[in-house]
Amino acid sequence: MATLTDISLVAQVAVLGNKRAFDELVRRYQSPVRRFFLSQTLGDSQLSDDLAQDTFIKAYLNIGKFRGLSSFQTWLMRIAYNVFYDHVRSQKPTGDIDQQAPQPVYENPTLKVDLYAALALLKPDERSCITLQLIDGYDIAKITDITGMKEGTVKSHLSRGKEKMATYLKNNGYDRR
Repeated sequence: MATLTDISLVAQVAVLGNKRAFDELVRRYQSPVRRFFLSQTLGDSQLSDDLAQDTFIKAYLNIGKFRGLSSFQTWLMRIAYNVFYDHVRSQKPTGDIDQQAPQPVYENPTLKVDLYAALALLKPDERSCITLQLIDGYDIAKITDITGMKEGTVKSHLSRGKEKMATYLKNNGYDRR
């Protein structure tokens, strides 16, 4: 059986209401969407799963609005990006210390923990751009499509974010070799 393209699957969902076709799209893209959220939430897998579920629900409900001006994956990641920022905006800061950004974790020497700690130091836009480029492998043009930021802004966020992460990791025993 030949593998169907994303566009043919989208058409089956939008026109015929084929839920199996949407299941295939979910199977194809659940890992990148979840990985994006894991990076944004600094490893909170429960919140990442909830946000990923919200993303796929919104994609399903709005699939008829997909026009094919970008790839389905870019369209889906734009939804994920918006879901995350809707979540961030819904968290009303009260000034309570519990609401502040997570502090870096030093007790666990593993690289994964150190990377999440480095990501925690970044502003949300920097973290999004870093995640989309370094973890998900998107080029700058795709990142601008997903985030809606201008190319120069994306490049600035990437540059500042990489510098902050490199400094943090270098200060914690990781050297560029």
